[in-house]
Amino acid sequence: MELPVICMLLLLSSSAAYAQKTKPPSPSFSPTPAPAPAPDFVNLTELLTVAGPFHTFLNYLQSTKVLETFQDQANKTEEGITIFVPKDSAFTALKKPSLSNLTADQLKSVILFHGLPHYYTLADFKNLSESGPIPTFAGGSYTLNFTDTSGSVHLTSGWSDTKVSSSVHSTDPVAVYQVDKVLLPEAIFGTDIPPTSAPAPAPAPDTAPAADAPTADGGSSSPGSAPEKSSSYRIISWGIWGHLVLAVSGGLALIL
Repeated sequence: MELPVICMLLLLSSSAAYAQKTKPPSPSFSPTPAPAPAPDFVNLTELLTVAGPFHTFLNYLQSTKVLETFQDQANKTEEGITIFVPKDSAFTALKKPSLSNLTADQLKSVILFHGLPHYYTLADFKNLSESGPIPTFAGGSYTLNFTDTSGSVHLTSGWSDTKVSSSVHSTDPVAVYQVDKVLLPEAIFGTDIPPTSAPAPAPAPDTAPAADAPTADGGSSSPGSAPEKSSSYRIISWGIWGHLVLAVSGGLALIL
């Protein structure tokens, strides 16, 4: 009786040991990577107000509602934005053509023309110079051409030919660069570009007339005095000859 009981106990213990050995391993979970930090929000109004003399351009951004377009592109897209900001003096120097003669839609297109729907560093413009015309926020034929000359970035829009004079802000996804001229698109102002006025010639220096050379009697020899002198000589000569003729005539009369 004891032997079957012992056998049963051994069988149960071996089954339990086997079950423990064949227990499936618990699944292992790898840690989830933390999400990348979101880029800092860029307030274009604050940036342009503090960064430099860009009040005129900022006023145009606000009045045309283009500020909202640029702001959304800067903070709600992965492409980012590049903005070319003219100084206040660039608008003051803009005499012809004038922005005051444009319609509301045309003025909005001019301001949109100052933005590219992508973030570009200064180094990126070297490749853009080989890519042909680059589209702007104005769309369509509103394009810009870039050239890189010894590290200096030049922009041309047909009417405007300027360069990037400084970097105001360049942190992905927003780049803001200062330019010296307002960018004027050919799509609005046409191709009849007025020639650059040549510089006025320098005025000829005032040359004072040469001083009259002093004469032997302390006078001055001027062009007007030469005829006077020759006339007096002529009168004296005729007087001498007249006296000689009279003297000879008188002598002959006495002899005869």
